[in-house]
Amino acid sequence: MAGHDLRQRVEVSDDDRTVATAEVITSQGSGGTARVSLHAEPGHITPGRRASLVDAVLDLPEVQDSARVEAAFRLGDCESLHRLQERCEEVSTRPAGWSALVDANLPFSRGRQHVTATMDETELDRSYDQVAAAAAERTGR
Repeated sequence: MAGHDLRQRVEVSDDDRTVATAEVITSQGSGGTARVSLHAEPGHITPGRRASLVDAVLDLPEVQDSARVEAAFRLGDCESLHRLQERCEEVSTRPAGWSALVDANLPFSRGRQHVTATMDETELDRSYDQVAAAAAERTGR
């Protein structure tokens, strides 16, 4: 990784015991890819803690500024996978040894530029008329 990448560690605890951690690497600027490695401690973990870890990672401002996320975690960690599927778009998953690899798009966030299309009332009326005419043409009315 380049020297200007930001590395962060996120932890989730249960009764003063760290039960899940994430290593997060993001690049400076918006629109890049956040790379995440999720790890849960062996043994029983209270349901919801893995999902909380995913939420904490995806809520980091540097991750929200990213366009994509690449995540790796242990095969069988369905809770992390389900939360990623809930919070991300166009999620693809594949196995790699004992790990699951996820590639996904992050939903639009505050950090990325967004161009808002605006129409004045005249343009809106014209657009509506065009849609209505096309619909009438299709239905033969």
